[in-house]
Amino acid sequence: MYIAMALDQLQTLSSYTACDISDALLKLKVPHAGFLADIELQHSPSSPSTSPLIAPATTVLFARKTEAAPAVAAASNLPADSHFADVVSAGGTIAVLSSPAGTRSAAMGGLVAQRMAKRGVVGAVVGGRVRDVTEMPARWEVWAAGVSTVGAGAETRAVAVDVPVEVAGVTVCAGDIVFADAKARGVVVIPRSKLEEVLRLLPLAVEMDRLVALDLEAGEGLAAAFKKRRGKL
Repeated sequence: MYIAMALDQLQTLSSYTACDISDALLKLKVPHAGFLADIELQHSPSSPSTSPLIAPATTVLFARKTEAAPAVAAASNLPADSHFADVVSAGGTIAVLSSPAGTRSAAMGGLVAQRMAKRGVVGAVVGGRVRDVTEMPARWEVWAAGVSTVGAGAETRAVAVDVPVEVAGVTVCAGDIVFADAKARGVVVIPRSKLEEVLRLLPLAVEMDRLVALDLEAGEGLAAAFKKRRGKL
């Protein structure tokens, strides 16, 4: 795979929740604590895993069909007559698709998802809409802002892959870590450059919460418990 990612790092992350990840990212002053607001689970496996779906991002940028070519030419890197599903970075990635705001058409449907899954993409997060939800790969999680009955070509075109995209106000770059947590009902993105710091902070943050819970059980006030414990993070 084009991204060097230690499996033990992903395994370590899997023992935490999306809320834990956001707490660490907030401490690191990452915008919006990495949370993709209003991106919801639209499709899940019939036997869903209890662990979060975690993998590096491969990104797809969409532009409006009515947008003048020069406005998107700088970002465009798709070969002529190609489909982004055939060229996204595969082999254990999560596809992150970004549609222009207000788009009513879907960025992705069942056939596109099936092709990406065949190439080794393990799920999708869509800043926009999806369609053909019942036709998604059986083992995939698909997260999106909503659904549509209309194909992408009605309003948009894919212009680039593995370039920075924006989803719910969060910039996502190829290689950033997507943390999709069905139990917490949210998706968080860890910038690749912050991964080591996040891994360092997570045990401290979880231990702090554990100690605060013990203080509350002992009858201590929340403000006092926070003041005593949060200074250690």
